[in-house]
Amino acid sequence: MRRDLGAFALLGVTGAAWGLTQPLMKVAVSTGYRPFGLIMWQLVVSALFLSALTLFRGRRLPLGWRYLWRYLVVALVGTVVPNSISYAASAHLPSGILSIVISLVPMFALPLAIGIGMERFSPPRLIGILLGATAILLLAVPNSSLPDPAMAIWVLLLMLSPLMYAIEGVWVAKYGRLDLDPVQFLLGAVLVALVFAVPLAVFSGQWIDISQPWGRPLWALVLLSLISSLAYSAYIWLIAHAGSVFAAQVSYLVTGFGVLWAMLLLSERYSVWVWGALLLMMAGLFLVRPRQAPPCISSS
Repeated sequence: MRRDLGAFALLGVTGAAWGLTQPLMKVAVSTGYRPFGLIMWQLVVSALFLSALTLFRGRRLPLGWRYLWRYLVVALVGTVVPNSISYAASAHLPSGILSIVISLVPMFALPLAIGIGMERFSPPRLIGILLGATAILLLAVPNSSLPDPAMAIWVLLLMLSPLMYAIEGVWVAKYGRLDLDPVQFLLGAVLVALVFAVPLAVFSGQWIDISQPWGRPLWALVLLSLISSLAYSAYIWLIAHAGSVFAAQVSYLVTGFGVLWAMLLLSERYSVWVWGALLLMMAGLFLVRPRQAPPCISSS
């Protein structure tokens, strides 16, 4: 019983922490920092943390082509591209809207998984996808939920971010991680992503000089990077000790806490259309969740 309570407590803390990253992203772009510069420094912080975690666990990072091409796919599809879109959109959209749209990941992943034979079609899951689509329509229809109708194009653009994450998840599920544990896999992807992020930041003119006095945006970026890495590590622990279906419920908490943090920290307020979209998205997530747990990750 105590172990079950501990798992529920960690699930709640993880969801609350991950939900905080959306308002922090909003703060990070508040003074005009551009996506490539922000991504590069986020990757630096994550690489330092994950390297320390890997060394502490007595592991090393395997190299070789069969590992590197996996790192490469996740670096591009799961990091550089979706993060660039998220940072760009966060400069134009309320933080709570970001949290709702990002929760589309499982709704994109399901049809992709069905298409390659990894999941089965079912009417409840179709209803879940339709509910998610309706939620996006409530957010994107001008003169309804958004403070400025011009923001609708950013909602549609932001949808590419969860699509990229969904493609990444399905690809990893299909081709596997070999003998890599999730922390090693993420570290490899982060290091490869840095190979792309550094020249992108430099040659695009989006380099951020951290030798200057730090303001709230840079501190928010560091905190965002650490929280993301810690939350991901907690998520890994939950998969290993409580099962992947239980751990997947964190998506509800991330969305709900993301909206709550935006209200508390950024004083955001939403129309009835946004609350309706949030309820529809939560219902859709419940209907498209995995039917059974895939093999758990080893905790060794």
